[in-house]
Amino acid sequence: MSPPRNKKDTPVPAPRQAAPPSALALTPRLAQFAAVARHEHVTRAAQELGIPQSSLSRALARLEEDLGVALFARHGRALSLTPAGRTFLASAERALAAVEQAAEDVRSDADPATGKVAFGFLHTLGWETVPELLRAFRADHPRVRFALVQNYGEAMLERLRAGELDLCLTSPMPEAPDLVARRLDEQRLRLVVPDDHRLATRRRVRLAEAAEESFVTLEPGYGMRRILDTLCAEAGFTPRIAFEGEEAETIRGLVAAGLGVALLPPPVFPRPGVRELTVTAPRAVREIGLAWLAGRPDPPPVAAFKRFLLGRRGQLLRAPSPHPAPDRSAHPAPEERP
Repeated sequence: MSPPRNKKDTPVPAPRQAAPPSALALTPRLAQFAAVARHEHVTRAAQELGIPQSSLSRALARLEEDLGVALFARHGRALSLTPAGRTFLASAERALAAVEQAAEDVRSDADPATGKVAFGFLHTLGWETVPELLRAFRADHPRVRFALVQNYGEAMLERLRAGELDLCLTSPMPEAPDLVARRLDEQRLRLVVPDDHRLATRRRVRLAEAAEESFVTLEPGYGMRRILDTLCAEAGFTPRIAFEGEEAETIRGLVAAGLGVALLPPPVFPRPGVRELTVTAPRAVREIGLAWLAGRPDPPPVAAFKRFLLGRRGQLLRAPSPHPAPDRSAHPAPEERP
C-alpha cells in the first residue's frame, strides 16, 4: 500500500484560462475602436460617438484586455495603431460594412416604393395570370421588386412557414391554424382525352364515364392530384394511375400520345392531339386562393400587393390580356386581286 500523501504532495490545479471573447461581447466595441483608429485621438472619437471620453477609454482598455493584445501605441494624448491593431481594424471595418449593408437591405426591402415581395404561385398560373397581375400592380408601384417562386401547393406552404415567401397563390385552399387563406377565384377543370378517344366526339361528360380509363396526373403533393382523388371519389371510383408527372403541359403531351386521360385546368394555348371536355358531374372546379403566414407583420410593399390581390376577388382569372388584339374595324383588309 502506498504511503499517504501530505498536503504538499497534493497537485495544484493549473490556473484556468479566460475564454476568448465572444462576438456578442466584441460587436458593440467595433464601432468605438474604428472611430478611435480613424481619429487617432480618444477625445475626438468620443465627440463623434456622442459618449463620455472616460467611457470610451474604458471600452478600449476592456477590448485590449479581452483580445490579449495592444491595439494602440500611446503617445501622450495621441494614439497610433500597432501591427495587431491594423490587422484588427481591417476585419472590424469589413464587419461594420456588412452590418450596414444588412441594415440597408432590410430598409430597402421594407420601403413601400422600392421594397421586395417574395411571391409564390402554381405552375399553371405562370403563363398568363401572374404576368398580368404583376403588370397591373407595377403600373402603380413601378419600383417594387419581386422574387418569384413557381412550385406545387404543399411546397409553397412550407416555404411560407419557413419565412421564404410572403404570399402565394395556391390550390386547393389550405386549412391550417398557422396559415391564413382567402378565396380569390375558381377555375373549371376539364377531362382531357386523346383526339381519337371514344369520348372525343363529346362536348360534355360525367366523370364516372372515365372510371375504366387510365389516368395521367400530377404527383402526390400537388393540389391537382388531391382534387382528382376527391372528385373521382365523389364520382364513385378510384382512378387507375398510369403516369405521374410534375407539369400540366407534360401531362397533356402524354394524353396526346394516347397514354391515358387527365383532369386539368384549361390550357393557355390549344394543344393539338387532345380534346378538352366539360365535366358536368360532379362539379369539377378548383379554388384559387391567396395564402400567408398568420400573425406575421407585412412590410409595406407586401401589404400593398396583398391588398391588390384581394381586390381582384372573382376577377383573378379573367384579367384582360396585356396585348389585346388590334381593332381592325377602322382598317379593313385590302381586297384580294383576282
